[in-house]
Amino acid sequence: MSDHLRDKYVAVTGASGGIGREIALKAAERGAHLILLARSEERLKQLRQEIITRYRVEAYVYKLDVGDLPQVEKVFTRVLSEVGRIDILVNNAGFGVFKDAHETDLEEARTMFDVNVLGLAACTKMVLPHMKVRKSGHIINIASQAGKIASPKSSIYSATKHAVLGYTNSLRLELADDRIFVTSVNPGPIATNFFAIADESGTYVKNVQRFMLKPDFVAEKVVNSMLTKKREINLPGWMNLGSIFFSLFPKTFERVGKKFIFKK
Repeated sequence: MSDHLRDKYVAVTGASGGIGREIALKAAERGAHLILLARSEERLKQLRQEIITRYRVEAYVYKLDVGDLPQVEKVFTRVLSEVGRIDILVNNAGFGVFKDAHETDLEEARTMFDVNVLGLAACTKMVLPHMKVRKSGHIINIASQAGKIASPKSSIYSATKHAVLGYTNSLRLELADDRIFVTSVNPGPIATNFFAIADESGTYVKNVQRFMLKPDFVAEKVVNSMLTKKREINLPGWMNLGSIFFSLFPKTFERVGKKFIFKK
């Protein structure tokens, strides 16, 4: 197992559960020190204790709602003061709600953009000056296949993930001369508690259960990419082929693939 992460400082937003938690554990296993950020401080403290006990690395806990931009600035200022540096930032925090466009609550939509897009950009903005000074670092943004192939009942969620991909691709070009890596992670559905909010009826989970990715599998791919030039992680591979087909032949995809994407 590679030890290139040993003694690096990895910050993970949304670290209290799902793939954020798995990413933190797998990075710690490689010898990285963790900066754990999420709204649930109690769950972060439990994860911190598990990391310290199992892997004998440092782990720091900071309560953070990434949708609260003043709080992002305050917390990251504190992190950089107390910890000293962040080598890798994993922007994992996010949520979705699956509803028809005409049923979408606009305040809910605003919150989705605040968390999924503006919060991600705010966290990134806080670490970039320090990475640029050191001429090293890695920004990993957890996007979604929904950012490549929009589907019914996810208009706002898909819009936020399209925005994340646009932001990430622009950022990669901006930072190329600073030797800062930028990676987007575009998974299909993952078996996490994400769907407790996104899919209250359980219809989507029931329809795609056999296709769902395991959180530890996704996390392993993310941690393997850390401090490498990996541009994108697209999972599963067959779903990414669909996004390529969609970009080349959108009209045909929408006609032929209609049955598949109507899963919500």
